[in-house]
Amino acid sequence: MAVRDVKELTVYTKAYRVAMEFFEISKGFPAEERYALTSQGRRSSRSVCHNLREAWAKRQYEAHFVSKLSDCIGENWETDTVFDFARDCGYISTEAHAQLTSLNSEVGKMLRSMHELSRPDFRLTLFGC
Repeated sequence: MAVRDVKELTVYTKAYRVAMEFFEISKGFPAEERYALTSQGRRSSRSVCHNLREAWAKRQYEAHFVSKLSDCIGENWETDTVFDFARDCGYISTEAHAQLTSLNSEVGKMLRSMHELSRPDFRLTLFGC
């Protein structure tokens, strides 16, 4: 059955879950982090979902689709960095960090796979065109 909406993609649902889990955890961050780590983590984790939706909407334009997937990958890495800072600053436990980074890593692997499969040079190699 064909995917009709980006929300049906496993990568989207997992990315959304990462963003929501960070949102809930970040409610407990200190007030002085409101405009720093809290804001940055919320924006980068949500941006993965935003860029996936934009990629999906423009998927008929190959270059735009690949570009937006690249943006997703960058935001995914940024989110991972936020998780490291949150752990190292003592805002989240090692267990919470492991859970967040594990799920975020799954999202990253899916995004990188989608990106590789979308590149024209990959398709040329794969299909000999």
